[in-house]
Amino acid sequence: MNVRLIAVTHPLVEIQNENLTPEGLIAYCARVSSPHQENLNYEKLLAYCIKNRHWSIFEMVDMTIEIVTSRAISPQILRHRSFVFQEFSQRYAKAQNFEACTPRRQDSKNRQHSIDDLEEETVAWFADAQEAIRTLSVEKYNQALEKGIAKECARMLLPLNTQTKLYMKGSVRSWIHYIEVRTDTGTQKEHRDIAEAVKEIFISQFPVTAAALGWAQTAR
Repeated sequence: MNVRLIAVTHPLVEIQNENLTPEGLIAYCARVSSPHQENLNYEKLLAYCIKNRHWSIFEMVDMTIEIVTSRAISPQILRHRSFVFQEFSQRYAKAQNFEACTPRRQDSKNRQHSIDDLEEETVAWFADAQEAIRTLSVEKYNQALEKGIAKECARMLLPLNTQTKLYMKGSVRSWIHYIEVRTDTGTQKEHRDIAEAVKEIFISQFPVTAAALGWAQTAR
């Protein structure tokens, strides 16, 4: 799993010889009907809008994140339909890498929960099983390509832990919802780790908004 920031909306508006930050742009757009639109103080405004659920202002700024994960997790991410995605295509490019998974025990009372308390012997067995399947899959996948079979067909031989890469772009509002939902304990751990990494990036890029959400203390 790897997560990194690719882009954030870059405001072109300049106020009092100072370039607006992305959060400053959110506030600037929120004050469209106010005579104080060029007020550079916005902490209380953003906190007020969050408290009173005025979410539309947070659609004025976008953030793009690069995510490297497995084919098992990417469909969960793609379910967030308010985002725009580009994903590595196994139709056109050869699959190269695989994501190892450390197994957990199924919770007998909650299908959305797993417990990290398996015996070392079982964990070792699962690691060996993954390696055996990966080795066989790669061998047959490469043989298929050598026989001239199209990548879009040969990929059917690959396991779900085949690595993929996504670019995920959405508004601040969408990212807030994604982080709140996917950092919950009901989310699969591998996906939750991604969401936690995204949250750290969000806090660094939108510290005032994050503080108002109770995620971090503002440094301003």
